[in-house]
Amino acid sequence: MKTTFQYDHYYQYEELKKNLEFFAGKYPDLCQLEVICVTPKKRNVYGVTVTNTKTGDALSKPAFHCDGNHHAGEVTGSMACMHLMDYLLSNYGSDPEITHLLDTMTFYFVPRLSPDGTEAWFTTPYTIRSSDRKHSDVKGGIREEDLDGDGVIRMMRIPTPYGAWKKDTENPASMKPRDPGDREGEFYDIYPEGYLEPFDGDENLKTRQTDLSLNFNRNYPFGWQPEERQPGAGKYPLSEPETHALADWIINHPNICCVATNHTSGGVILYPPGTKPSAQGNPDDIKAFIAIANMCKEEMGYEPLNIFDSFIADQANYDSGAFDDWCYQSQGIPAYTIEYWDLPKRCGAPYDYHKRAKETREEQMTRFNAMLKWIQENAPEDVIPWKAFDHPTFGKVEIGGFNYKFTVQNAPKHLLKEIMEQSTKFLIRYAKAAPQLVLEDLKAEKIGDQVYKVSVIAGNTGYLPTNLTDVTLNLKKDKPVTVTISGGELKLGKETEEIGSLSGYSRTASGPMYGNLSTRYNAPARKKITWVINAKPGTKITVKASHCKAGQAEASVTLA
Repeated sequence: MKTTFQYDHYYQYEELKKNLEFFAGKYPDLCQLEVICVTPKKRNVYGVTVTNTKTGDALSKPAFHCDGNHHAGEVTGSMACMHLMDYLLSNYGSDPEITHLLDTMTFYFVPRLSPDGTEAWFTTPYTIRSSDRKHSDVKGGIREEDLDGDGVIRMMRIPTPYGAWKKDTENPASMKPRDPGDREGEFYDIYPEGYLEPFDGDENLKTRQTDLSLNFNRNYPFGWQPEERQPGAGKYPLSEPETHALADWIINHPNICCVATNHTSGGVILYPPGTKPSAQGNPDDIKAFIAIANMCKEEMGYEPLNIFDSFIADQANYDSGAFDDWCYQSQGIPAYTIEYWDLPKRCGAPYDYHKRAKETREEQMTRFNAMLKWIQENAPEDVIPWKAFDHPTFGKVEIGGFNYKFTVQNAPKHLLKEIMEQSTKFLIRYAKAAPQLVLEDLKAEKIGDQVYKVSVIAGNTGYLPTNLTDVTLNLKKDKPVTVTISGGELKLGKETEEIGSLSGYSRTASGPMYGNLSTRYNAPARKKITWVINAKPGTKITVKASHCKAGQAEASVTLA
């Protein structure tokens, strides 16, 4: 796929900023760059608008939104935004499909929501959820730290007769769970590489909770819960400047029809609702969600999963305050969370998300060893064997294992381009599901002296209805399609007619029936509007249709 920049590495802040500024400078008619938020560390959160402004204002066209890096270390998500943006801009004018797409649609991007946290993730060994702002203050336990100075926090095994692990003689780079009957031998505890921070009242070790646990994807208003129920949620909904800016971005662009929020990892595409079973959702919405997600399965091999039914492990305490649920259940916009990169599947030991909670220890260890073997063979620079280290508290310990950041959390760099090209193919197909207004069969019939009956059919040729989802109807947030006539004196009808919502072909009932293929009934995607006007022959009559989600259409006829 033709792009301007290379996708063989992950972009840090300055490179991402430079590339965005390049696009805005090179394609002024196609790309507008703005700062939607300045972070506490004075980095910019960028919003990017991509469309051909010569064919209409960005807000006048149906739009697709794509964002990345709600979570600091999930940098594949921001690269997916950059690759799609790059492909659209680099191929405009030479590729008819892309040219038509930018002539008739708008693409919005917020490629990196957490520039402070992501930059800290890149430049330190620490795992960071969203921001590098201190969030938790839990004391005591083993605090993650890069003890040997290689820039990576790996596993640390500590000899102890209380340990639950023992060496794997057949696979020295791994470990084995201690059998229930093991009494003799060397046993170990395994913790993240780090220091012991003393804590009172317990001689048993534990991993200390990180201070950097603020989770932007738990900070949105729909279903928000406080810290006691939802760790990482923040002080109150949209308490963080970054999430507040993104919510404003969505609301201030009422033409957004589809949302893709990009994360890692898992190799799945998640659709809402995430707060209740899909069986309690809107059936037509769920049907449409699955059909769109199946395109991701075709392009990327990612399994479609409902968030609540299949992805969350604890349905009683489901993840709350998520961006995708806010988009769908509060704004009525279809929203997918794409979990890029799937190391377990690559190594032949995929998760079965439907049975994940019931996995045995043996199944988990089989997957771990398969992943370790794959990393040793495909990314040997990211894994080291166990090596001795003198720990200031525990004495002789050993440090080893792989670099989680670029093997499990994100793909090794040499695979990034492949994944980005698959992603862009899907995201373009997803964007095309947006509603699209058309005007058909404009007629002017003379019914008297300088009196004409004018009629037109306004339609939506898109997959999604103009109201996008049934949730929009339930929320009473749907806006009517308006059709306006000009060029004569009205005798019957209104200059601007409001015709309600137009369905999309996602709502058409079709399929095999009694051995044949059948369209049982069309979705109500078209409506006829009629006026009576007084005008002289030769007068040009113009009809315009518009809708905030479905764009605009125009047609004219000259009276005979």
